[in-house]
Amino acid sequence: REIGDLIDSREPQLLAGIISDFRVINGQRGKLALFKLDDKSGTLEATADENVINAHRHLLKDDELVIVMAKLQPDRFSGGFRLSIQQAWDLATARCRFGKFLRVAVNGKVPDVQKLVREFPAKREQSEQGELVRGLTVRLAVKREKAIAELQLGEDAKFFPSDAALASWMAQAEAGQAQIVYDAG
Repeated sequence: REIGDLIDSREPQLLAGIISDFRVINGQRGKLALFKLDDKSGTLEATADENVINAHRHLLKDDELVIVMAKLQPDRFSGGFRLSIQQAWDLATARCRFGKFLRVAVNGKVPDVQKLVREFPAKREQSEQGELVRGLTVRLAVKREKAIAELQLGEDAKFFPSDAALASWMAQAEAGQAQIVYDAG
């Protein structure tokens, strides 16, 4: 959703923007990050509490593109609205979180899947629930004159969808057709 299209709702909303005017203050309940989030449709003041700051320290800085889940709240200082950030992702991590799979067009020449997965492996993290694997699965799309098929590759073919990884998949795909599918419907 664009900042200009945000609705006054109690529900968290997903949006992306560039951080500017980032600063951290000591608030009544701990540290509080204050910054502006700009997506060219508008700019809003945003806040992130100490838990969000600690979890996303590497993301929360000036000139950084972030995808955030935030609530739009009245700002009692300016009389307008501000965003209360609940979660934040960089672009590649957001692709993992919201993407379903990578569809790669192949017609006769199959990409070097092993090399691509070796160069851009899925990220593995330990959490309270055990090991968490951040990556996208791959589907090879084959088109023939009278048939279309998609072959879902296994979990071993998961990769982390950085810009460099996507460029490598596109370079090996038929006519550069490799794209993340966000909604399988």
